[in-house]
Amino acid sequence: MPFEAVATETLLAGRSDWIDREAAATLADRPLEAVDTEFPHHVGAVDSPDGPERPRERHPVFYGCFDWHSAVHCHWTLVRGLRLVDDHPDADAIGRSLDARLTPANVRREVDRFEADPSFERPYGWGWFLRLAAELARWDDDRADAWRSTLAPLERTIRTRVADDLLARSRPFRVGTHHNSAFALGCVLDYARTVGRDDLAAAAAETARDCFADDRDYPIEYEPLGWDFLSPALIEADLLRRVSDPPRFHAWFDRFLPDFDGTDLDPVDAGADGGVALHLVGLNLSRAWCLAGLADALDGRRAAGLSRCAERHAERGLARAFTDDYAGAHWLPSFALYLLTRNEDGIG
Repeated sequence: MPFEAVATETLLAGRSDWIDREAAATLADRPLEAVDTEFPHHVGAVDSPDGPERPRERHPVFYGCFDWHSAVHCHWTLVRGLRLVDDHPDADAIGRSLDARLTPANVRREVDRFEADPSFERPYGWGWFLRLAAELARWDDDRADAWRSTLAPLERTIRTRVADDLLARSRPFRVGTHHNSAFALGCVLDYARTVGRDDLAAAAAETARDCFADDRDYPIEYEPLGWDFLSPALIEADLLRRVSDPPRFHAWFDRFLPDFDGTDLDPVDAGADGGVALHLVGLNLSRAWCLAGLADALDGRRAAGLSRCAERHAERGLARAFTDDYAGAHWLPSFALYLLTRNEDGIG
């Protein structure tokens, strides 16, 4: 792997200036293959008497990568890689791949599925789609403009779902998997700030504070709760640092995780079996980006301890992120890229 020779401090800095052609190709390799891989595929729907539709028929844009949300964040990975890495070695292949799927007719079909099932992919898929739209919006490129224009009907549909549903909820889901409310709210917040939707950004920040501002004494030692790929505690803290001024956030963090500095939080052993256990590789990666962000927001002993904890999690997560096991290969590079570019515009 091209990351083994890179200093951990460089990896955790969250900047893309060190990413060379080899690293860019590694980050794009599995997503580029997976977005066109129709099977195996998780349907997550009730079949009709006529039998199940093929994934390509049901979701002609986001049919690959085992499930819809993974297809979306693999597209995000490819687009973000193109935007951040000059002379990307897979630029032509990525462009051809996206051009083939991103057509008005295909996007109309995607919108139709959301109209038939308004809760489809709530909230995780919604959040990742808005990240993809934001990535296209911040890229000064004719192809990006064309792709975002084609996706605009779906962007409007999901933005409406977010406003009417996610932001109207008063009880958050504190889980380590797809229904985590804090992760989705962070996606919405970053999208809204990127595209200049101040009303949506304010609403997302208000929902975040309503849901989490009174939390205290979180038992982080109970995590992971299952096959988690997010830390409910750290994802929540990562969100609150984005919607609070420093003094307010410091006070909140002292109540939420008293005395926590990462010293006793070790990376999770994902074992050697693969499959759903690879969620725990994602957990190490997402913990790493949260811990690094918290270290940046705090100071003193806590910041130093959180940085060291982030380093341990980043090293363990990146060592397994580029597995050949499709159960992880179809999504883990997205989490790796999120970690490695967390301080580039558009995240946090």
